[in-house]
Amino acid sequence: MKVNKILLAMFALLPVEALACTSLIAGKNATADGSVLVTYAADSHTLYGELYNTPGGDHKPGEMRKVYEWDTGKYLGEIPQVAHTYTTIGNMNEKGLTISESTWGGRPELVDTTGIIDYGSLIYITLERAKTPREAIKIMTELVDKYGYYSSGESFSIADANEAWIMELIGKGGKEKGAVWVARRIPDDCIAGHANHPRIHKFPLKDKDNTLYSPDVIKFARKMGYFDGKDEDFSFSLAYGELDGTATRGCDGRVWSYFNKFANGMDKYLPWVLEAEGEVLPLWVKPDKKVSVNDMKWAMRDHYEGTPMDMTKDIGAGPYAVPYRWRPMTFKVDGKEYLNERAIATQQTGFSFVSQMNSEHPELMRGILWFGVDDANTCVYVPIYNSVTTVPHEFAHGNGDMLTLSWDAAFWVTNYVANQAYNKYSLMIPDIRKVQTAEEDTLETEVNRLLAEVTSLDPDAARSLLNDHSAMASRRYVKRYKDLGDYLLVKYIDGNIKREKDGEFARTPEGMPVSPIYGGYDDRYYRSIVEETGDHLLIKQK
Repeated sequence: MKVNKILLAMFALLPVEALACTSLIAGKNATADGSVLVTYAADSHTLYGELYNTPGGDHKPGEMRKVYEWDTGKYLGEIPQVAHTYTTIGNMNEKGLTISESTWGGRPELVDTTGIIDYGSLIYITLERAKTPREAIKIMTELVDKYGYYSSGESFSIADANEAWIMELIGKGGKEKGAVWVARRIPDDCIAGHANHPRIHKFPLKDKDNTLYSPDVIKFARKMGYFDGKDEDFSFSLAYGELDGTATRGCDGRVWSYFNKFANGMDKYLPWVLEAEGEVLPLWVKPDKKVSVNDMKWAMRDHYEGTPMDMTKDIGAGPYAVPYRWRPMTFKVDGKEYLNERAIATQQTGFSFVSQMNSEHPELMRGILWFGVDDANTCVYVPIYNSVTTVPHEFAHGNGDMLTLSWDAAFWVTNYVANQAYNKYSLMIPDIRKVQTAEEDTLETEVNRLLAEVTSLDPDAARSLLNDHSAMASRRYVKRYKDLGDYLLVKYIDGNIKREKDGEFARTPEGMPVSPIYGGYDDRYYRSIVEETGDHLLIKQK
């Protein structure tokens, strides 16, 4: 299939904040505890990791809500406020509704610069107003129909404790008001995901319980010359997103890797992922085993390990098997263009989360936002409950920013740890994993205890307890990670590795440091030096 460059060009024009997000879904019958699970990584080179909060409440008639573009802060306009809004905490509201996204751009002529609802505002305005996914879909589509859609093509995960949906939406370029869209309910026993490429291809036209769409989604495509076949053959993805081999590899590849962890037979979709050929990657698959909250955390830490795209295996990983590649995503050698793999986990992440929504949980814990900042691979996911009324200081807006270091901000201490590991990944990551897994195991135990304890408390006492736990967990995490960063600096300074004994750095009887381990490089790296230099460094035998 001929590779199309339009999508790549569109990527280059859009704000980086909107270009590199991943969202994974697991239905309630596909999970170990009956929760609906939704993940999200807000990947960006400029986005600071913090937890946003908008208090709910009653509003006076005639009150207006200002709209600012999520990516840039640009003022777009204002809309009438509703009589009552719900409290939001991150991408979840007090009802346990969660909405996440990924941008795919699509046809550039469909961006409507006259609209006043961008994709980010669409999410947060809807969280302020909706209780359920179906209500959210109605509100979102009505908002863009009435006020115009300012952004490019977007996929949304919309879920609560009962069901999960993927909705894909793109504007009409100001030619007509509003947007065209399709929303599909994910079967309860399946997993799904999206990652910067439209994932809805063909869809049933007469299944109102599980598929919703704008009345003109096919008609508008015909009008614009994007489609001329039978209605039942219409693909939203091909019509509005267009197809690019680089997009399938860099985008659908992330979803494939998630599917591959839990379902057999995924190799048959590798031609689609690698070359945009063959059978299309399905919107959802049924996993062979139940998916846990912890599984979803580790899915967000994926670098294609154990697959043909494993980022720890080629020469780009260097001597310490670093599963990261510095931007730009593509590069040229001798006039030919190449790409770096784009995994779920990336160093350029503002924040990420695993949203756990369970109808069997106490109402004040109906939604648990396991929230992390910076690289998902090295962060700790801290539980933030749907009922909390205060943001922990460590995640609060104003505690540092991308240009202002703060040693009690979760974002900065996580970067302190992660950025040391990027230099000597294979050596440092075991040390990080010890602290990371211990902390997350402790948090899981504490949350399970709270699930039992909260039921016996009155709402005010329960809410206070949950606020306190999120605050305490955040403080402990930041303290442990600052200590971890200090430990890594001391242990690995100057290319040596300090020896340890009984949990302390080893000293001689006289109090001097024991001679360190010389870390050196792996065999692959040494071989590459010899292949590059030949006998230049060879020790001549006498």
